[in-house]
Amino acid sequence: MARNETLIQASPERVWEVLADGWTYPLWVVGASRMRAVEEGWPAAGSRLHHSVGTWPVLIDDYTEVTAVDPGVSLTLRARAQPSGVASVRLTLEPEGSGTRVVMEEDVVSGPGTLMPKPLRDAALSWRNDESLRRLAYVAERPVTAASD
Repeated sequence: MARNETLIQASPERVWEVLADGWTYPLWVVGASRMRAVEEGWPAAGSRLHHSVGTWPVLIDDYTEVTAVDPGVSLTLRARAQPSGVASVRLTLEPEGSGTRVVMEEDVVSGPGTLMPKPLRDAALSWRNDESLRRLAYVAERPVTAASD
């Protein structure tokens, strides 16, 4: 299983706000290119994000489903990225000083991606997830401003 972690200079509550806002998914997840729908109740167990992967004009519609959640602490997802397969992704938030240590663990659980030798698969996932965590930090650390009327 690929394991990445980073320290985000934002509170666990702020990082959770980003994760709990399904519409931000393509802002921080490498490979997700657009959101089509966020099911009511996201990120409750069983709820789904409907997204597309790829780049225009070759976009594949897919979804990611919550398999377990401990609000503000952890989120476990079953991420579909066809045709390469399905992955299990777990994000854990740990307070650290005034920030949040985010640990991301991922592995492919079905589909053609499982045919890649594990060391190569872990290396590819680690590279991708390092960038995803960097993007998550950019979103969570940005100043939150009130909407203007």
